[in-house]
Amino acid sequence: MKIAFFSCHPYEQSFLEAANANHRHQLTFLSQSLSPETAPLAAGHQAICVFVNDQLNTPTLQTLANLGIRLVALRCTGYNQVDILAAQQLGVRILRVPTYSPHSVAEHAVALLLALNRKTHLAYQRTKRNNFTLDGLMGFDLYGKRVGLIGTGKIGTAFARIMLGFGCHVLAYDKVRSAVLQQLGVEYLPLNELLAEADILSLHCPLTSETHHIIDASALARMKPGAYLINTSRGGLLDTPAVLAAIHSGKLGALGVDVYELEDNFFFSDWSEKELPDLDLNVLTHLPNVIVTSHQGFFTREAMQQIANTTLNNLTYVEQQHLPEDCVVVG
Repeated sequence: MKIAFFSCHPYEQSFLEAANANHRHQLTFLSQSLSPETAPLAAGHQAICVFVNDQLNTPTLQTLANLGIRLVALRCTGYNQVDILAAQQLGVRILRVPTYSPHSVAEHAVALLLALNRKTHLAYQRTKRNNFTLDGLMGFDLYGKRVGLIGTGKIGTAFARIMLGFGCHVLAYDKVRSAVLQQLGVEYLPLNELLAEADILSLHCPLTSETHHIIDASALARMKPGAYLINTSRGGLLDTPAVLAAIHSGKLGALGVDVYELEDNFFFSDWSEKELPDLDLNVLTHLPNVIVTSHQGFFTREAMQQIANTTLNNLTYVEQQHLPEDCVVVG
């Protein structure tokens, strides 16, 4: 099968080529992101493969369908970037990676929390200037703190286990409760109660119409003064202006984000020599109690290997007509 990989960076190619050794597909690597304008680059291929910020909207899907492409493989788990109805109407099959390494994202969320709490990023900047003072670097013990989770799927479960290891009291909100987590002592609460009780709130739910801006001004008003907020899921879960207002007022003590609602315009690109036109993102990256990373939570060797293997397996499974159901977004 001839497959065009959009938004493909050099660090991905080695993993994809290694995974393809068992399949022998013909791979074309494109640095361009997928859009209605770039979709014609897929001409002559039987399938395309895209990443988290490639937009599979109606015009893009229509262009692909006009090229005879009826198969799209996502190199990610979430599919909020896909116009599901348009794909169904056009007969474009959408596949995904249902899971790779939940530990990679969960551990990154913990890294953001630890850095913010113990001011590691600020201490690093100081000692680079030979400043070894401790003023302004005081943190708190995680032991005994109340950590709230919104979403207890595989990543949320991995994060909960780590927090339990720190001796935290873990609270959770999810429509589907995990019996395993309950056995480990995780307490499920209604969302409003969770917001009010959590010293630290970490988001691990998918972005849907229901969860869009789940953390807005109203939710922030219910949170404890000085609470920490971590988001390694999807940027659209946060109402960014409301979050910025909460940081400026002191309502939020700190913010760690690996995702941003408008990240597809900036993440995975070098803007160091250009002026950043997004004022909110520019403010976030310069606040001392905020850490922004550019959607790197998934970025471990183990996760990259799993993503590459599952992606190539999915495409081969289509040829062999025995695709696992959990890989299918649109069949």
